[in-house]
Amino acid sequence: MSALWADLGPQLLPAFWLTIQLTIYSAIGSMILGTILTAMRFSPVAILRGMATFYINVLRNTPLTLIILFCSFGLYQNLGLTLSNPDSSTFLIDNNFRLAILAFVLYTSAFVSESLRSGINTVHFGQAEAARSLGLTFGQIFRLVVFPQALRAAIVPLSNTLIALTKNTTIASVIGVAEASLLMKSTIEFHANMLFVIFGIFALGFIILTLPTGLALGRLSDRMAVKK
Repeated sequence: MSALWADLGPQLLPAFWLTIQLTIYSAIGSMILGTILTAMRFSPVAILRGMATFYINVLRNTPLTLIILFCSFGLYQNLGLTLSNPDSSTFLIDNNFRLAILAFVLYTSAFVSESLRSGINTVHFGQAEAARSLGLTFGQIFRLVVFPQALRAAIVPLSNTLIALTKNTTIASVIGVAEASLLMKSTIEFHANMLFVIFGIFALGFIILTLPTGLALGRLSDRMAVKK
């Protein structure tokens, strides 16, 4: 056990910190892109609705692993897309980290958009009609009337999406991002006799990350719920 902890201990917190960074950056990007997709989906412009619907349906039904590999092999290795300084000594590490975030944003934003759409469905149609009768544009109606109410109603599904995103960050290990699951795999290789202990440590780590998030967002949902 002491040999295991000697190898694992110094690397455990940095690995989970990288997982947290992946989650935070991806969540912010997904909320931004997901909101844009939601606005497009409810836009009066048919082509924008079609583009958003196509994107959401394709991304939701594509395995995340394929999207990660597409960003790494397709965008970087084939098309030469770089998201960090090529002259940096940590170029490959930084580039893979940012490509992983890009993949998570592309994938998760589709689920964010669906969560927001479910929230929009709770907003009475008459409110948008009343705002339109006052001369507000679609952008103003969406930003000032519909979206704030939809966001309140969508907190629970959005929290589920955030928890799923936290767990999905483990897939970044397929392109060499040194987050928690990659450390778990490498640790098992050298301490196979401690398999269940290693699994328990990392499972506990993810529970510590996801459980408070779910509880906090659940309380936020109760506080922001529309009183009836």
